[in-house]
Amino acid sequence: MFNSLKNINRINVSSLGLAAMPIVFVLLWSTGFIGAKFGLPYAEPFTFLFIRFVLTLLVLIPLIHFMGISWPTSPRLWAHIGVSGLLVHGTYLGGVFYGIYLGMPAGLAALLVGLQPLLTAACAGPLLGERLSIRQWMGLLLGLLGISLVLGSKLELGSSLFDGFGLGALFSVIAALLGISLGTLYQKRYCTSMPLLSGAVVQYMAAGTLLGIGALLFESRDVQWGTTFILTLGWLVLILSIAAILLLMALIKKGEASRVASLFYLVPPVTALQAWWLFDERLPLLGLIGMAVTIAGVILTVRPATK
Repeated sequence: MFNSLKNINRINVSSLGLAAMPIVFVLLWSTGFIGAKFGLPYAEPFTFLFIRFVLTLLVLIPLIHFMGISWPTSPRLWAHIGVSGLLVHGTYLGGVFYGIYLGMPAGLAALLVGLQPLLTAACAGPLLGERLSIRQWMGLLLGLLGISLVLGSKLELGSSLFDGFGLGALFSVIAALLGISLGTLYQKRYCTSMPLLSGAVVQYMAAGTLLGIGALLFESRDVQWGTTFILTLGWLVLILSIAAILLLMALIKKGEASRVASLFYLVPPVTALQAWWLFDERLPLLGLIGMAVTIAGVILTVRPATK
């Protein structure tokens, strides 16, 4: 009897842990925007990201060896994974960090790149031959309406649309959105056999090379090493680039990857809440409504069709 109760309790704890894992993943992922906000006063964006990728590789490569994980099986696959890394990590993170560096609020940057499922769905037709349903077209329109409301809400406050940041920041985050969208499509088409963890290392190598070149060409590479910067860097390396990836691996192994995808729409509002708490970034009522409309559009676009 006692053993039966103990087994039941163990099963309940295990079930609760599994149910919480996708939410924990999304919470961790949303802190990437906050980490950019914390760290960028101490290092320029490409320099910051280059250091992050180097430190991540120094941890991941021995971990892969210790875990006995296989590497991509052919030079052609290595090349495809590298291209996807340039887009998914190099262009995406480089654009987001540069946009925040130029003054864009972290919450707004998260919302803009959160349109990635909409853009990916719109491009999947011409690039992959996938057809959009009426529901998905409605989701795309809702997403565009929502982001228009968010941007328009800044005008409601009687200020310029670009108060605090210029067109350069907007173009940087749009480049990040294009990078993550095209990178997702490229990876879906050419990297289906990519091992998750070792493939991520190849992607980080390619992205780190791109950002290192950007730092050499366009930045002073000065870093103000202090407690805040070191703690931020440690969080982004150990928690975001490593723990979150390992958590994703566990979710996929448990068959819960679809739940992660369905919860990704929580990233913009969670980021906006964190940015409000930590940096007093605020959206007026119209902006909050726009965020809700955008999230609804993303859900309509990515939700699997009912049978």
